[in-house]
Amino acid sequence: MQPIQYQQQSHTHGTTPTTTPWWSPRDLTPGYFALVMGSSIVSIGLHLRSYFIASIVLLLIAAVAYVALVGLNLWRLIAHRSAMAEDFYDIRQSFGFFTFVAGTCVLGSRLALSGWWTTAAVLLVIAASSWLALGYLVPVVAVLGKAERPIIKGANGSWFVWVVGAQSVAVLAATLEPVLAGGIRDILAITAVFAWSIGLVLYVAVAVFVALRMMSYPLDPREFNPPYWVSMGALAITVVAATRIAEMASSPMVDATRGLVAGMAVLLWCFATWMIPALFGIGIWRHGIRSVPLVYAPGLWSIVFPLGMYSVAGIYLGRVNDLPIVEAVGTAWMWVAVTAWSITFVAMLRAIVPRISPRR
Repeated sequence: MQPIQYQQQSHTHGTTPTTTPWWSPRDLTPGYFALVMGSSIVSIGLHLRSYFIASIVLLLIAAVAYVALVGLNLWRLIAHRSAMAEDFYDIRQSFGFFTFVAGTCVLGSRLALSGWWTTAAVLLVIAASSWLALGYLVPVVAVLGKAERPIIKGANGSWFVWVVGAQSVAVLAATLEPVLAGGIRDILAITAVFAWSIGLVLYVAVAVFVALRMMSYPLDPREFNPPYWVSMGALAITVVAATRIAEMASSPMVDATRGLVAGMAVLLWCFATWMIPALFGIGIWRHGIRSVPLVYAPGLWSIVFPLGMYSVAGIYLGRVNDLPIVEAVGTAWMWVAVTAWSITFVAMLRAIVPRISPRR
């Protein structure tokens, strides 16, 4: 396997080539909120295991990254609208916009653990509104926005972020439900069950689309990029959402689905566990056998998030369903997620921060 290379990548938007780095506002990738997702979920895992100082450090990093990315995206929308529109119309990139929804909710869920209920509620409103809007706009644009066919040719791992966005709304709604009173609790219960159900159906649909693309077209190892790990992360966050729903107080919507949701959580955790060796195997094939260079790119955060979410899913599922083996797996896996976060964060800093070479 070749060592990680730190280099700037060239992008082309429209007809004018550019050599600006991908982290500039003009070429900022839509999926960069995966940085917030990965940092927040690893922070949650550390908090659940009582590593409070480390958890707060990652929370601060996630919060700073969130504010910075919101600012950069607003800058891009104002100053480089055509570049953002091009990403929105490109079905290979457009589902990355759902990382904003997921990053907002996962950050909100971590803030809720520290008692920042009002801030978490505001983030839920922002995320749920964005999820509803993007949930209709992105697929409609993907189907109707271009004459290019077949659409299925553009399906890839980033499409699973659509699922993650829905389940992240369910997680945050279920997290806030116990602390709010009155009719708001019923609204949160309905929101959690609704988003979880939609996310589950979307997972099946996206899995079919991606599988058809893989079976219908030649497989280029360069296309098996890190976002394919989100296929496992989408299952893991579905498990987390299910366990949080199972913990909610009695309400008509929750009572009607509690048994189904709790049972599905166990089945989906087993399937997510089964997927992990396959994903590692694809990485070995991609980088070790087919010699695709391991270069830092924002997409690497799409590996960190699933690893962290799988850990948190195991911890929650083990505690709620009294499955000590599952909780032990989640606890041990947390260190895999922490290691992946540390390596990726250092690689990001080395790629972004200019390195000054001494003159000879």
